[in-house]
Amino acid sequence: MFGFGKRHPIREISPGELHDRIADREVIVVDVREPGEFAGGHIPGAINLPLSRFDASQLPKAGDKTIVLNCAAGRRSAMALRKCADVPVDTHLRGGMGAWNRAGLPVER
Repeated sequence: MFGFGKRHPIREISPGELHDRIADREVIVVDVREPGEFAGGHIPGAINLPLSRFDASQLPKAGDKTIVLNCAAGRRSAMALRKCADVPVDTHLRGGMGAWNRAGLPVER
């Protein structure tokens, strides 16, 4: 109402679907964990924008790609999505890096 607090519905993507979409070059992955966590292992090609200083205006220009946020378990990426009301970002990795690792998908260090 009155345009305040606009929110996009939050969309979740599975680790397998994200892996396929990365291979097809359809997504940009933004990891909102802290730098030390990111350095310990992240989705190959991911960009690190920690939640502690997250600013949606700093997200990369996506063009025709979808930006997908991720964190350790999905909570922080959902919190970051709430800060994206004025940008077209609405997707995060369901279960975060924990789910990615359990699926046996590649990790970059």
